[in-house]
Amino acid sequence: MKSFIDRSSEQDFLHQEYERNESSLVILYGRRRIGKTTLVAEFGRDHNMIYFLATQESEAENRNQFKDIVADFTSNELLKSAVVNQWDIIFDTLLSYPTQRKKLIVMDEFQYIGRNNPAFPSVFQKIWDTKLKDKNVMVILCGSLISLMESQTLAYSSPLYGRRTGQIKMTQIPFAYYQEFFPDKTHKELIECYSITGGVPKYIELFEDSPDIYTAIEKNVLSKQSFLYEEPVFLLQNEVAEIGSYFSIIKVIAAGHQKLGHIAAALGLKSTGLTRYLKTLIDLDILERQVPITENNPEKSKRGLYRLKDNFVKFWFLFVYPHKNMLETDHADFVMRRIRDNLVVQHIAYVYEDICLQKMWQMSAANELPFMADKIGRWWDNKNEIDIVGLDSNGSSILFGECKYTNQPMDTNVFYDLLQKKTSVEWKKDTRREFYIFFSVSGFTKEMQDLAGKRTDIMLFE
Repeated sequence: MKSFIDRSSEQDFLHQEYERNESSLVILYGRRRIGKTTLVAEFGRDHNMIYFLATQESEAENRNQFKDIVADFTSNELLKSAVVNQWDIIFDTLLSYPTQRKKLIVMDEFQYIGRNNPAFPSVFQKIWDTKLKDKNVMVILCGSLISLMESQTLAYSSPLYGRRTGQIKMTQIPFAYYQEFFPDKTHKELIECYSITGGVPKYIELFEDSPDIYTAIEKNVLSKQSFLYEEPVFLLQNEVAEIGSYFSIIKVIAAGHQKLGHIAAALGLKSTGLTRYLKTLIDLDILERQVPITENNPEKSKRGLYRLKDNFVKFWFLFVYPHKNMLETDHADFVMRRIRDNLVVQHIAYVYEDICLQKMWQMSAANELPFMADKIGRWWDNKNEIDIVGLDSNGSSILFGECKYTNQPMDTNVFYDLLQKKTSVEWKKDTRREFYIFFSVSGFTKEMQDLAGKRTDIMLFE
């Protein structure tokens, strides 16, 4: 797999921090498999890096491992053989070792030490304040447990609050870069792959050698020995205590219950009892709350819907988790048939809408739309839904759009249906300038192309 597709901004930021004339402390965090360690390894290749990977062992064992790494780096046999009970001594040895270039100290999975010893962030804060901040060093604290990294390094209550000079929260790679991963795949095949791997580098790597999406799923997800068979379990088990409760909520949302009241009813609970669970899932980048894009006060909107924003998690809870009994009893063929019959309608078609929204943001930034849209999203009321609405919030221009992932070319009926639905959108209804955009994975009929050719307010994208 090619290195660091769509990671140039992260690399640039790290290089800027390294070139500072003073010390720097960067917090680098994000979910498992997102590419943090690979990014650090690539960045550190050209620098004077000391890399330490913390484990879930005791603080004393982690300190001893860090001591050995520093001893090797400084060629200090005395430190290697010594019994060291304080972190300060190790950092003193490291800082006293002369180097021509700035030292780069990376502590990966930093949160594990703090979980074993809640006082460790305070210990490291003292080390930073008294030893590191005035030296020619760059420190990167990495972590894959988002909740712990935020509480230990970023939260106001953390001893390290205010010490960092920058932070990077690594997220999934957008669909626009998938052609670079799979140069020989068609656009439709790229969409299929993105619908499962969701921009997570490790998942993409696993899918590279499969001839089609169904073979990739069978090999990498459905097999009990496969890498992704229990992946959502691993994602959540270190982040939350009540994993069963979270699984129940995610399963209900994946099945189509998106309103708070509907989620609660499906679980037999009161809505107020779900709030903290939903917030945690949002903080973990698994869930998002969406409101119609025209809402003036999104936080107070009663039209909010909860959607799974992680493609793989949504796929797993749609097709794997509900059929775990069949998979455990070696009936993967049954599950595979369900996937073949329903993957497009129940999953890929919705992911395609997200891809189109990503494309809209790219087009707006590149001035490829009739106006500069600064708000782009979905719109709905009690009767109608519109896949795409783009607004110029400081002006009066609005763009309505639909996305179709079908085997048939899009016809003019989609346009005329949209004309009816957009009348329900009240935003600046009497003064607005209206435009239309359509995305279709299978192209457009001649009639639709002729219609777009006659009008200046319609854009078509295949």
